[in-house]
Amino acid sequence: MRRVRSWAVALGLGTAGGSLFFLIDLPLPWMLGALTATTLAALGGWKPEIPANLRSVMIGVLGLMLGSAFSPDLLGRIGRWSDSLIVLLLAMAATAVLVTAYLRRAAGMSRVTAFFAAAPGGINEMVLTGGALGGDERTIALSHSLRILLIVFTVPFGYRLIAHVHSVPMGESMGRLADLGGMDALVMLGSAVAGAVLAHLARLPAWMLTGPMMASAGLHLAGLTAFRPPAELVVLAQLVTGAAIGCRFRGLSWKEMAVMARPALGATAIMLVLSAGAAALLAGWSELSFGVLLLAFVPGGIAEMCLVALALGQDVAFVSTHHVVRVVLVIMLAPPIFRMIERRETRS
Repeated sequence: MRRVRSWAVALGLGTAGGSLFFLIDLPLPWMLGALTATTLAALGGWKPEIPANLRSVMIGVLGLMLGSAFSPDLLGRIGRWSDSLIVLLLAMAATAVLVTAYLRRAAGMSRVTAFFAAAPGGINEMVLTGGALGGDERTIALSHSLRILLIVFTVPFGYRLIAHVHSVPMGESMGRLADLGGMDALVMLGSAVAGAVLAHLARLPAWMLTGPMMASAGLHLAGLTAFRPPAELVVLAQLVTGAAIGCRFRGLSWKEMAVMARPALGATAIMLVLSAGAAALLAGWSELSFGVLLLAFVPGGIAEMCLVALALGQDVAFVSTHHVVRVVLVIMLAPPIFRMIERRETRS
């Protein structure tokens, strides 16, 4: 019964926060409003919680939505993404080096804790790997949670204030629940389940997102379906995603939050500056716009940044591909690179 109350608190607060942000016309209202309400409640001593199964289902819905952005006409453009992926790799390396050095100096973190707190992606994997190598799991988890929270808040408001870009109404980019056909729903449900199972067996990161996304992308690229998840379901997925971020701060006091906030703000600022610089350089000598490149390079969560791209009317397929590549590379490369650094420093 206590857990049910925690679920009700999280969903109720998320709905209230999302509704308020929607009414006052703030960017990405359902995710950011839910995130704000549940974060404040968690820091205030409440115990909001999002059921893991519900979050997994909603992440799967987001995967289907992201995959629906891969239309057949996209095949001619995918080959031209190599330059941006190379720049992304270089920006990731620079981010990891500078943020690690900053966290060691500004927050006094150990080498292993700072390294895995600075790695730009794969929160669960970085916490587990960093902890296994002797790092502080709580610090690593909080650093990544604050990174995602700050980036998800900063980017949409930055677009609104600096570029005067407003959110695109969800009904214009998604379908409607009233128009949902039975056959389309069954095909996409089957592909989501099959994609998630295969991604889990292949041990892909964020498999509940990447599996349905790749399955949906395959069907759309082949021209077998034009299905898009209804806007009402995507709004619910945003609400659950935002509330789940806020619930990560359960059990954290305002004092502990303040202690972690200073290094997190500095680290996030470094990431944003490097991402913006890389986006500006590439935009200067390519046909890609600065706006879409910034969304592709900023190291927020995969689902969160893709929702931001959707809300701002940017190229969701381009953004989602870059974030999946970023997270996969971080998860694959971070542990062996850290061990190599450790061996080299031990010898010296």
